[in-house]
Amino acid sequence: MTLPRLTAQQIKEDPEQQLRNFKRTKDFLIAIDTDGCITDNMNGKQMLIFHPQFMEFYQLWAIESYFREVAEYYNLFSVDRGCNRFIAIQLTLRALQKREDVQKACRKKSVVLPDSKPLDDYIQFAKNNKLGLGNPTLEKFIDQHPTNFSLYKLLGWSEAVNRTFPYISARIPPFEGVKKCLALMYEVADILVVSKTPYEDLVNYWEAQGIAKYVQIIAGQEMGSKGHHIAIAKQAGHYLDEQILMLGDGNGDLKAVKENNGLFYPISPGYEQESWNNFPEALKHFTLGQYKGEFEDKLLKTFKQVLLTSPPWEKEGYNHITSYREKQEIRKMLYQRFNPTGRLMII
Repeated sequence: MTLPRLTAQQIKEDPEQQLRNFKRTKDFLIAIDTDGCITDNMNGKQMLIFHPQFMEFYQLWAIESYFREVAEYYNLFSVDRGCNRFIAIQLTLRALQKREDVQKACRKKSVVLPDSKPLDDYIQFAKNNKLGLGNPTLEKFIDQHPTNFSLYKLLGWSEAVNRTFPYISARIPPFEGVKKCLALMYEVADILVVSKTPYEDLVNYWEAQGIAKYVQIIAGQEMGSKGHHIAIAKQAGHYLDEQILMLGDGNGDLKAVKENNGLFYPISPGYEQESWNNFPEALKHFTLGQYKGEFEDKLLKTFKQVLLTSPPWEKEGYNHITSYREKQEIRKMLYQRFNPTGRLMII
């Protein structure tokens, strides 16, 4: 990174300081997501880390197939793909609580779904105070509600997720061609990493993979939303709308750059390698001022067809066993490669 790594104390006290002090050095600004965009780790981190850790903390293994189905939909295959971990859990719990088949399974197996109110209250607290959703702000909320013990469990889950990353997610390399594309971007643009992943995990990954040298700033969940990251850098660098491009794999990435009137290049889920192979051409269009309009519209049309807008359990003819089995080979492959002794339901 062009700027020095933030310390734990700096992240806690003033995580946005590098964004505010950002200095423009190139003609363009390119913002890049990491998980599922730079690296093919979205399936892995969700199926191997986020979901089993949550089931472990909240004793939900007895309804594993239901929990995985719903959590995977929101985190991986829907328009909410890539949303913040706390938002994803909120969406997952609300969906589970509304489903009659899940409620029936819970009664049969004596499972109690977590009360989502403490999580809802924390998310509202962060929104009201314009804070990013992450462990530091959750700790602040706990300080104001020290006897709400359910919040400690929520924090424990999130901390456990972070501690597991180095052993699984961080081992997955970038897509082929990423380093070449980063080098091309570096010649013409200031590069800003924007993500809802914790800052330390992001820096560790980019440094370990030898790609941190291409970027000026890495912004994680502690610095607010992706849109907020781009807004601050845009203002600090005085970039025009057409001088800003975002690379991302989720609808949240598209929203983040469009709320700043910038342009978007999708790393489409399921077509990531093809997206990276085609990026050099897109970069030429961008730097020549030929991106906005027909070229971008075609990319966005294809991208929006990839992400689902309604869950399978709301469709006619839905069968839970069939739905769960659709992603079974992905789960099996990931467990065989990264956690062969881990707990996984096979149907």
